[in-house]
Amino acid sequence: MSEKFPDVFSPVQLRHRTLKNRVVFGPHTVNMSHEGLPGDRHFGYYRERARGGAAMIVVEPVPAHRTGVLIRGNFLAENDDVIPRFREITDECHRHDTTMIHQIYHVGGHGDQDNSWEPYWSPSGQPSMHDPWGSHAMNEAEIEELIEAFVAAARRDREAGFDGVEIYAAYNCLLDQFWSPVTNKRTDRWGGSLENRLRFSVEVLSRVRKMAGDDFIIGLTVSGAEPVPGGLSLEDKQEILAHLDERGLIDYVSCGTGSYLHDFSRIVPSFQFGMKLGVPDAAAYKQVLKHALVTAESRIKTPANAQEVLEAGQSDLVSIVRGQIADPHLVNKAREGRVEDIRPCISCNQVCIGRRMRDYWASCLVNPSVARESEWDGEGTAPTGEPRDILIVGGGPAGLETARVAAERGHRVRLVERANELGGQFRLAAGQPERGEIGGLLNWYQTQLEKLQVKIDLRTEMTPEDVISSGADAVVLCTGSKPSRNGYQRVYSHRDALPGAGQDNVSTVHDVLDGSVVPGTNVLLLDDIDGWWPASGTALHLAQQRHVVTVVTASEKAAGKLDGSLTGDTTRARFIKYGVEVILATALEAWEGNTATLVDLYTGDRETRDFDSLVLATTNTSENSLSLSLADSDLEVHDIGDAVAARTAHMAIYEGRKLGMKL
Repeated sequence: MSEKFPDVFSPVQLRHRTLKNRVVFGPHTVNMSHEGLPGDRHFGYYRERARGGAAMIVVEPVPAHRTGVLIRGNFLAENDDVIPRFREITDECHRHDTTMIHQIYHVGGHGDQDNSWEPYWSPSGQPSMHDPWGSHAMNEAEIEELIEAFVAAARRDREAGFDGVEIYAAYNCLLDQFWSPVTNKRTDRWGGSLENRLRFSVEVLSRVRKMAGDDFIIGLTVSGAEPVPGGLSLEDKQEILAHLDERGLIDYVSCGTGSYLHDFSRIVPSFQFGMKLGVPDAAAYKQVLKHALVTAESRIKTPANAQEVLEAGQSDLVSIVRGQIADPHLVNKAREGRVEDIRPCISCNQVCIGRRMRDYWASCLVNPSVARESEWDGEGTAPTGEPRDILIVGGGPAGLETARVAAERGHRVRLVERANELGGQFRLAAGQPERGEIGGLLNWYQTQLEKLQVKIDLRTEMTPEDVISSGADAVVLCTGSKPSRNGYQRVYSHRDALPGAGQDNVSTVHDVLDGSVVPGTNVLLLDDIDGWWPASGTALHLAQQRHVVTVVTASEKAAGKLDGSLTGDTTRARFIKYGVEVILATALEAWEGNTATLVDLYTGDRETRDFDSLVLATTNTSENSLSLSLADSDLEVHDIGDAVAARTAHMAIYEGRKLGMKL
């Protein structure tokens, strides 16, 4: 048992299974299936978290019924073909003493007809919160069919080697749609009184128990109070769970946050929410449950978070999902006393839920091994048989990851950075409001490079002659990109520059964030990147510094690019709070003196407005001058990251990992 985290590493009995610690890798949709079947990506993904020490893994949900299909990557509903594929995963994870649970869900009235090709079955036929369409109010026969579909899904899971199932009753999906007076308007035996509204859940849970027998765990996914007038209060939820618990229908509940009812961003909360977001609700449920264990979820990212929650008696288990996506060996590292080696999640949501929302398989900004575990053998970095001298120029994300992986493999690595600290433009992002968790990742890199004895030279500018005379066997150019200062806008693709972009009162978001420029009181921010963080984050930064900020963008929605990572609505709320004005579907035609000429892209109407300063948030330009200078040399030279094309941090880290494994 870890002395630092005694409660985290104390075993606990969950029905017929003894969990070796209190950390759960909770359910989340990774969208890796092919034609509805789990494959190599799933196998490697879950195996790596079992290797890493998770006591229990809850595999992403399968729809109980064809009407519950929500995304393209859902596992096949109502189909036994999934059984042998799941069996491969459960057998492998059991080898690591990991309890394996499978979540079964149905989103009720919030489906997706374009994936399911079915109507959305719901208690009362109310409109979907997922799209503009309506749902179908089930009749008695359909309710019976759906109950039996849950039982059949649980039967498949038992045959596939799972130790139990977790039934979905959260976020206002099917089971809690029956619970809630907001979504259950029935007047028959399935609606009205509490007993009637719970009948569907009782039938599902009791029939699963009858089918599966005693040696089978039955959990329940739940969430907190419904965020609408007349919705279920926390006290209502306590009463419901106590009712199920008293009847012995559940072995544990796992408590998340958010809802389809106007609170969707809290389901996968970003860095814009506080830590341990779901703990108060979990603690409230623990107060009333006499038999079932309670799992706390939602922004519990670290072993220290977990210890605090468990030590305070607020839950029996903790679900750390994105923390174990970022570092699948989080549990083992904590147990071994190597907390400083845990790669931190930055809660950006950009490549996990962000990719899933675009119908790609989930990965991770800070850990590009995610979804490539089978291909790359998880976190493994095979030692090199021929250690070489590697020179890396540039200490941004690409350079940091290349240096870490190459050094871990046994190469002798020198990292040269012209600034006075590592991190590149990513460190500037850490200075935007609420994005300080990026700094934790950069500190982790610093620690890892020191442990690996990477030679780091700061405040050092490398010339082509310096590189050639360095004696390196291979050179990696991670020189990044620089802010474009010409004010180029995509709507004016025929123009190379904004008229007036060269004036003294024009700067870039990079100038603002590094402190080299303090703009005037009244700022116009030109957003040509669809509200991506350099634009939206800097607008908030300026507003919180008491500037009057107006954003002009050709986009039709403020912070639109952030919606995929579930940070768009929260950012727009902050715009309102801090008084950021956003002018949509508008281009900046010219900047003359202090006057902006704005053009409505629908009508062509022009308006002039005066500001003190113009700040440009536009696409960067690659800094590849060193690469061009070395093109004719005999050196082995590799270019990665923004030095190739101005892109994102996750591409830089991915390319750094990929190259580091090949050097």
